[in-house]
Amino acid sequence: MTILIISDPDDVHAYAVFNALKRQKVPNVYLFDNTQFPTRMNLDIALSASDSSHYRIWLSQDKFIDRDAVRSIWWRRPLSLDRQTFNEDSPEHTSMMTIRGIWQASSCLWVNDSARVTAIAHKPLQLDLAKQCGLIIPESLITTIPEHAQQFWQQHYGQITYQLSTQAFSETHEFRKLEWEELLEIENPKLAQIIFQEWVPGTVDLRITIIGNDILSAALNLHPSGDSMGDQPNRRVYQRHELPVDLQQKLLLLMRYCGLEYGVIDVRLRPDGEYVFLGIDPYGHFLFVEHACQLPISDLLARHLANGKKSTAVPRAAQKAA
Repeated sequence: MTILIISDPDDVHAYAVFNALKRQKVPNVYLFDNTQFPTRMNLDIALSASDSSHYRIWLSQDKFIDRDAVRSIWWRRPLSLDRQTFNEDSPEHTSMMTIRGIWQASSCLWVNDSARVTAIAHKPLQLDLAKQCGLIIPESLITTIPEHAQQFWQQHYGQITYQLSTQAFSETHEFRKLEWEELLEIENPKLAQIIFQEWVPGTVDLRITIIGNDILSAALNLHPSGDSMGDQPNRRVYQRHELPVDLQQKLLLLMRYCGLEYGVIDVRLRPDGEYVFLGIDPYGHFLFVEHACQLPISDLLARHLANGKKSTAVPRAAQKAA
């Protein structure tokens, strides 16, 4: 059994899961930095209509990874994806496409399928799928008509936020309240890149990590203003939070709709007790809530990779306890 972790070489999350896999006695685990290809690693693909074929990545002169031996891949956070700095002609982009193409046709488990991650980066798709799954979403607007954006601002008495409609995955979903003067300064061509949403008042922000069918949630009590998004994650005080079973069901259904095996979902709990979906991050960081709440996220993710099976059913979920 071979497991690949493809990520930035400085990613502490990758090392946490790597160490968890070693504790679980998984024999062959590789931290794979695709920026080393093809300068420090080599590729060898042989295809034949009659004879057997092989797909291999050579790590050294006498050591290689055979595609057919790979049980699962954690497409964690490749450097070229994370920094969003490559173009189609760059070596980073070429290597990423080649590496992804080698493994895409295999039957191994992807956590997560990179094509699905690309699709889910579009916030309107996230919101639409969440609504189909029965989750409550904020009132939202994407428009190229300035008057419609201004009407939306007035409709919500200026209590609206804005962000890019295509999400650049980061540690948290960032929201900024929009002032009227800022709205008037947004040029028409940029309107289509922005999603406007009503400001959601809340008492608690939830950071919900889902791995396969396992759900682990951490809660952050909000300031009286209902604003926590500007804080740094490592300065926040999180506690475990038990989710209602029906909400767990809807979140698992959303994961299946998105085609994801792993995701971090942000949800805000309103004063009236309703849970509002804010967004999902297929690359979401988890160590700060793992340490704060003693949640076994690294171990569960390692176990899911070692199991190597896709999550197809949506069982009656129960909140996991360590």
